[in-house]
Amino acid sequence: MAVDFSNAVKTDEGVQVNGVVMHPIVEQCEGCERIKEFESAKFCGTYPQPAAKWRLGTCNFSTHTKTAPGKGKAKVNPLKASKRAAKGR
Repeated sequence: MAVDFSNAVKTDEGVQVNGVVMHPIVEQCEGCERIKEFESAKFCGTYPQPAAKWRLGTCNFSTHTKTAPGKGKAKVNPLKASKRAAKGR
């Protein structure tokens, strides 16, 4: 759900939208399509604390980063694998 900054209010804590304090974007967010600008500052239109999304890796809301295909091996069910092997005999 995208945030509508039409009813945003600038406070001492930051920009407040519907009672939620929005924090400015971090460097990794640059290039994302979800960025909204309010009073010459950039904010994430989806998540109020963008730094928290990047803390453990890639933000799952980012539109500018892509995951590499085949990055992790798919988990194989050993029972199905043995049946496939036996079927080919």
